[in-house]
Amino acid sequence: MRHQKTTPKLGRKTGPRRALLKNLANSLILYEKIETTEAKAKVLKPIVEKMITRVKKDNLHNRRDLLRKLPTKNAVKKLFEVLGPRYKERKGGYLRITKLEPRKGDGAKMAVIEFV
Repeated sequence: MRHQKTTPKLGRKTGPRRALLKNLANSLILYEKIETTEAKAKVLKPIVEKMITRVKKDNLHNRRDLLRKLPTKNAVKKLFEVLGPRYKERKGGYLRITKLEPRKGDGAKMAVIEFV
C-alpha cells in the first residue's frame, strides 16, 4: 500500500514539475554540480541516483529509457561514458547535498548538489 507516500509538489502542477526536474537532472549530469533550492535538491537526488544505478549496466533498454527521461542526448552519453564507469564499484550514495546561506532576494534555503 502507498499510504502517506506523497512527493513534494514544489508549488507546480504535474507537467511543469516534470519539466523542471528533467532540466535540473540534465544540468546536474552535464555540469556535475549545481546550485538550487534545498527542496528542489532533495527531490532531484533520488531521481538522478536511480539513473546512475541504471547506467551501470550498459544496454539498449537502459539507454532508451534514459533518453526518454532526459531532454538531451549529451547527458545520456556522458552518463554512460563518464559517470557509469566512475561509479561501477560504488553501491549507492552518488550525490551530496551541501546547504548554503539563504538567497538574498527572498530568503529561500539554498543548497549545492554535486557528485561525490
